[in-house]
Amino acid sequence: MTFDISKITIPTDPGIYLMKDKDEKIIYIGKAKNLKKRVKSYFLKNQNYKTQKLVENISSIEFVLTDNESEAFLLESNMIKKYRPRFNIELKDQQRYTYLRVTDEKFPRLLVARRTRDGTFLGKGKIYGPFTQGSSKLLTIGALRKAFQIRICKTLPKKVCLEYHLGNCEGPCEFKEAQDRYSSHVESLEEVLKGKNQTKIFTKKLENEMKLAADLQQFERAKEIRDTLIRLGSLQTKQKMEYVENSDEEYFGIAIKEYSAIVMNFRMINGVIRDSDKFFFDLVGENSFSNFLYQYYSTHQIPRHIIVSELPDENYLLESLLSEQSGFTVTISLPQKGKKQDIMNLIMKNIAIIEEKGTEPGLVELQDLLGLRTLPKVIECFDISNHGDSFAVGSMAQFVDGQPEKSGYRKFKIKTVEGRDDFAMIEEVIKRRYLRLLEEKKPLPDLIVIDGGKGQLSSALSSLKSLGLDIDCISLAKQNEEIFLPQIKESIKIPKENQSLKILQHIRDETHRFGVLYNRTIQKNEIK
Repeated sequence: MTFDISKITIPTDPGIYLMKDKDEKIIYIGKAKNLKKRVKSYFLKNQNYKTQKLVENISSIEFVLTDNESEAFLLESNMIKKYRPRFNIELKDQQRYTYLRVTDEKFPRLLVARRTRDGTFLGKGKIYGPFTQGSSKLLTIGALRKAFQIRICKTLPKKVCLEYHLGNCEGPCEFKEAQDRYSSHVESLEEVLKGKNQTKIFTKKLENEMKLAADLQQFERAKEIRDTLIRLGSLQTKQKMEYVENSDEEYFGIAIKEYSAIVMNFRMINGVIRDSDKFFFDLVGENSFSNFLYQYYSTHQIPRHIIVSELPDENYLLESLLSEQSGFTVTISLPQKGKKQDIMNLIMKNIAIIEEKGTEPGLVELQDLLGLRTLPKVIECFDISNHGDSFAVGSMAQFVDGQPEKSGYRKFKIKTVEGRDDFAMIEEVIKRRYLRLLEEKKPLPDLIVIDGGKGQLSSALSSLKSLGLDIDCISLAKQNEEIFLPQIKESIKIPKENQSLKILQHIRDETHRFGVLYNRTIQKNEIK
């Protein structure tokens, strides 16, 4: 049952919206300049399939207001990383990046933040990040501890340890003065962890404090500040070196299809392509090129120049946010001519090859994961729709190149089976479908999908064998989205974010919808 949007009050302010399912789990997070206008747009007709699936799962919507669009952009990104909703863009390698934790203790420590498989952070305290390996010595916890005199001992000792004698800790375990100063060290550390721009502000603040301390002839205090600045300066010098050594340019090409997008990027170092990657995401709600880039740079080093095949929406806002995050001016532009245009042409040529290979990249992935003999350009899926013992029908949906081919849909009124015997019904429907194709000498599909488990798959295979057909055939069990293959005992589970699984879910849902519609039509006619 679709969520009734008319029953809630939606603010017109900027902010983010959190869509939740019946279990109160967040399934999508989006941002908007005008929340009311944006959220209501989801419930208009003619939405694409992916957005329809999102709307079908909504049970409640929560709002968080912000002062402006920039804050909404930032909050949305952080909330997506925190809750990882299944309908939002989630980069495959996001979990490889580091988060840091300032512990919730009397004298806090700095640790790597550990996470459970569902993304929940372990331990109490404040979480900072994510940081990439390239985001410099800010990831070098040892250097940060030394720079801000943060203790490393798990349990506070009664006497100072070697770290005190090495000058890395002031010894809050033993000295009252160190205890009094410790909270200020932690506050300074947290300012730096908030971002590179805050590091510059913090450095300037320390310089002013050192000058004031010297003017007041507080030479010990001035010396302490000077030592901190030296350590912090060492970190910043290495950071600047990393930016010089690494790429000042990164290229992104994007191709939009009906329901999804393909993105390919090239990272340039000293004018040479050193790395490349491919990304796929669904076009649901706010999922856009702009959102993809912001999510990408929340876990990757930001270059000074980002060259794109098409300018993202909110381009100027995105430039502003990335500039603030990096501490230098970031530009996003189209290639005009020369080498930049040549590189972009190369990226788009690669994307075209990906599209050509299977029209839909998820089909290539499906072939690889399931070991199919051919690319499943034509998929036919079967389902049995039962309503009591009297009404049972079979339905079939056909997908071509990963998209519904409505003219290929078929419905079957069960003729040879009495009672509720799904296995026998699947056997009948499969035999009728492919016997007819053989008689009419029409092409067979590349893959057959059965809605069900091992039993339904065995029935389908039995019918195919009786017809002398050897077509790739699998079943998809809805409860745990398990895939069963012939002659393989264990089921296969494809990660929920993979395009291949989404194609299978789409055709399964279409087959079920088509069957239920036919069943209701029969019931209505019988009752009349």
